[in-house]
Amino acid sequence: MEQKKVAFYTLGCKLNFSETSTIARNFKDEGFSRVDFKEKADIYVINTCSVTDNADKRFKTIVKQAQKVNPDAFVAAIGCYAQLKPEELADVDGVDLVLGATEKFKITDYLNDLTKNDFGEVHSCEIEDADFYVGSYSIGDRTRAFLKVQDGCDYKCTYCTIPLARGISRSDTMENVLKNAKEISEQNIREIVLTGVNIGDYGKGEFGNKKHEHTFLDLVTELDKVEGIERLRISSIEPNLLKNETIALVSKSRAFVPHFHVPLQSGSNAILKKMKRRYMRELYVDRVSKIKEVMPHACIGVDVIVGFPGETDDYFLETFNFLNELDISYLHVFTYSERDNTEATEMDGVVPKNVRTKRSKMLRGLSVKKRRAFYEKQIGTDRTVLFEGENKEGYIHGFTENYVKVKTPWNPELVNTLHKVNLTKIDEDGLVRFEFVK
Repeated sequence: MEQKKVAFYTLGCKLNFSETSTIARNFKDEGFSRVDFKEKADIYVINTCSVTDNADKRFKTIVKQAQKVNPDAFVAAIGCYAQLKPEELADVDGVDLVLGATEKFKITDYLNDLTKNDFGEVHSCEIEDADFYVGSYSIGDRTRAFLKVQDGCDYKCTYCTIPLARGISRSDTMENVLKNAKEISEQNIREIVLTGVNIGDYGKGEFGNKKHEHTFLDLVTELDKVEGIERLRISSIEPNLLKNETIALVSKSRAFVPHFHVPLQSGSNAILKKMKRRYMRELYVDRVSKIKEVMPHACIGVDVIVGFPGETDDYFLETFNFLNELDISYLHVFTYSERDNTEATEMDGVVPKNVRTKRSKMLRGLSVKKRRAFYEKQIGTDRTVLFEGENKEGYIHGFTENYVKVKTPWNPELVNTLHKVNLTKIDEDGLVRFEFVK
């Protein structure tokens, strides 16, 4: 009997990538062979995202792509958008199966018959039932792996659908995280990125209860001891959950790198209150100062949302000036988009779309300036680079421990290796050139 082929497409965050990778391994265990999404497959699995408007629209395009390659293929939708709006996805022409937050990990159980359905079949639990934890990690990119340590969120930010899509905050057991980390390290992967919805909340729900058996500090302390892992990176952590002890540990760590991604969302306290964030801008300044005090060379990335309801020109300028003066390295700018069943959609002071676009452009420009300034400070320093596996127009790229992106002419021998280099100059494309340190 010919082996069935499965292909995957992942939208959204690192967490989705780690889950897709685990689900793909489950398919392999069931006797499927994995092929690229552009190739002919019997099943196409699309892991959806609901964070931005764009992800919703892209879904239909991706379904069409799959159908173009194989009109008879079985198409399944999983992930956040599939949990939030299962019926909407099931109505998309060509979709056969839609699985919610808990069902996606048992996808192969739903595939007894791969005949195309006239209508998309939906299996989606109430989000209150998404209370158990499924560990996962991605190993597709051989230089780094995304290791999921936590899922769900108990915060009630007024713009966010993640708690509705992923349920309550819950954590993997310490034992399982360390086991997964060891498994990854045995596969010649140099770097692990810790991922989750709210990883600073790690420990909550570790054994199915609400109290913390372990903390995030306990987790990073233990991971730092795992042999064979050369680099550990914290993907994104809320400012109110980033404790001084964690910052101190990273500064002295064997494997954790000096790179933090800390969501801000707004530099205006009035808007932070409307967003129901759990800190004010003063705490954010304190966290940045603390990082820079012990690691002056650390890279700090920031998430920020523009165009939130009630964001007047003055409030936006408050955010712009706040970020301009802050010692940070780059921005991830999100243009606010209305999400059903969130408090923010009921708020007054809707910002026109064209104004949102203009503000987004201003902050993206600021991000370019910030990254350039950060890179300039690194010129002349010695750093360690992990080289990636892709030949990009004759160049190989890599990242230093503090997230400076470097380039050098393509050399396959450098792939997935770590090298000590001296950063020499910034190229016209904004990437950094270097010399190897003998």
